[in-house]
Amino acid sequence: MMKNRWWVLMMVLVVGLAACTESKTVGAAHADEAAVRTFLERYFSTWSAQDMAGYEGCFTSEARITYVAPDGKLSGQGLTDFIHGQRMAHAQSAVKMVEVPLEMKISGDTLVAQAGVKWRLTKGATVETGLDYFTLRKAADGWRIVSLVFYQDP
Repeated sequence: MMKNRWWVLMMVLVVGLAACTESKTVGAAHADEAAVRTFLERYFSTWSAQDMAGYEGCFTSEARITYVAPDGKLSGQGLTDFIHGQRMAHAQSAVKMVEVPLEMKISGDTLVAQAGVKWRLTKGATVETGLDYFTLRKAADGWRIVSLVFYQDP
């Protein structure tokens, strides 16, 4: 009976130590965080400057973009349709639109990063906020968006 308790105690100790070690790495900063932040800032600045060629260059050619509507419905697009929609949004807007990142949470490794970015969109006197969730891949020429899921705050 005493051997069983000792065995259970040892297992609890081993699992506890493993959990402590894991929690240190989970909260660690992304190895390439500065470059990912710079990339994401470029993503927002090219869109705001209506530099659609620069904006499109932030994505991989295979990228998928998903919008989450207020009712929870999803609508997805490939890159070509998404960029066309963004060009049209700028062309049809009566006022200049500027979107800026407010907060960034970045995780991942040196090949793939994930980022949650709280943003603010200003259209004249109208201000909207929302969230973008990015999955990024690092290539020889830098970070690119593989997937973007976004929504506007209610």
